[in-house]
Amino acid sequence: MLEQVDLTRKLSKAVYRAWMPRLRDRLYTIQKAAWDARIPVVILFEGWDAAGKGTTIQALTRRLDPRGFKLYPIREARTYEKKRPWLWRFWLKTPAYGEWAIFDRSWYGRVLVERVEHLIPKRLWHQAYDDIVDFERALADDEALIFKFFLHISKKEQKRRFKKLLKDPLTAWHVAPEDWEHHKKYEKYALATEEMLARTETEWGPWTLVPATNRRYTRVLVFYTLLEKLSARLESMDALPQQWTPLPDLDAVAALSPQAALELLGEEAAPRKAASRPKTESTPKETAPPPKADSAPEEAEPSSEAQAAAGESAPADDSQSTE
Repeated sequence: MLEQVDLTRKLSKAVYRAWMPRLRDRLYTIQKAAWDARIPVVILFEGWDAAGKGTTIQALTRRLDPRGFKLYPIREARTYEKKRPWLWRFWLKTPAYGEWAIFDRSWYGRVLVERVEHLIPKRLWHQAYDDIVDFERALADDEALIFKFFLHISKKEQKRRFKKLLKDPLTAWHVAPEDWEHHKKYEKYALATEEMLARTETEWGPWTLVPATNRRYTRVLVFYTLLEKLSARLESMDALPQQWTPLPDLDAVAALSPQAALELLGEEAAPRKAASRPKTESTPKETAPPPKADSAPEEAEPSSEAQAAAGESAPADDSQSTE
């Protein structure tokens, strides 16, 4: 699957700057509609070190209402978490109806880093494929919409980004010794990724392979995927926002001038007025939607868990998502 990803796809800076503010506004509108329709949304990001997961999440959350989403940067399981079923810590993070849960890395670490680095026996990561499919099926059966993104770059591009980060004292901290160790095992991680994609690709939890060489294309493709699938779900529920128009083909947009790209959205290439921003009363209500019957109570979640606070809209840690 990875070899079929076209890593040469790109988007010009001019078109990106013209389109991104409009896409952010559309995503805000869709977030509000999904909240009102009580659709739980799970968005997870996997990919190579330095592929841009953190900065993509930052771009994604910049315009969202912070009351409607939570961000979870996933790291190695803590000691108390290892004493429970391995998916337990992820069940605690499933979104309430209408909320979005965004994961910077996810439960797929079980079949990637834990497999390649021999952190668990083979029988455990082998069993994890079925565990993951069942877990995601349970979420989908409860009307959750699942987005799974894998950001792909070549080994050569990863090395180039590492070196660029190391040249600047302000960004050198992003590259840890283990990042170089993982880089040396690029081929092993690629094999593990291929099996992960093949065994966990489902109708209810499909993968989106994102070419991540060009950061602008990466971000716009993520926005496109979210907008298209969320609008399709809302349309099936007769809950699509009024005057919503379908997005044009992304590859066609990439070849256009900024003016022509904006015209596809039915807009002029002029600065947006502040009045065009959504009205305050259209934002999600202050009170959170009622939790799902099977979700864990809020106090059950360990206070030491690294979660995004109510007003947070950017990753807490980009160390695994350097560019």
